[in-house]
Amino acid sequence: MTGLIALLATALCAVTALGVLKSLGMTPRQVRTMVVVSTVLVGLAAGLLAVPAGTALHSTVMPAMGDAAQSGLPTSVLDAFRPAELVALAASGVVLAVLGALLPAGWAARTSVAAALRA
Repeated sequence: MTGLIALLATALCAVTALGVLKSLGMTPRQVRTMVVVSTVLVGLAAGLLAVPAGTALHSTVMPAMGDAAQSGLPTSVLDAFRPAELVALAASGVVLAVLGALLPAGWAARTSVAAALRA
């Protein structure tokens, strides 16, 4: 519950900040760009944290599953991802964050200053 309250408070602060920036003269295009760019850092952090965590989980769970089934797993199952694929997975965090920000960014760019500050 605390996390949800923190998330809602953060969203309200972001909306208010956008209203303030629009009232200071930012164009809709600048607002849209700012919202999308701000998600790039979140997506990059998510990709850089999730890929090593997923790799560690995979290398822990798969041998345990093989041991539970009393069968040896081939190395092709244990070494599922090549380094280039891991980099692509990490980059996909940035792509997903940007795609997820496009709709709210468009809303923020179209919202009037008064509506954003009232929210």
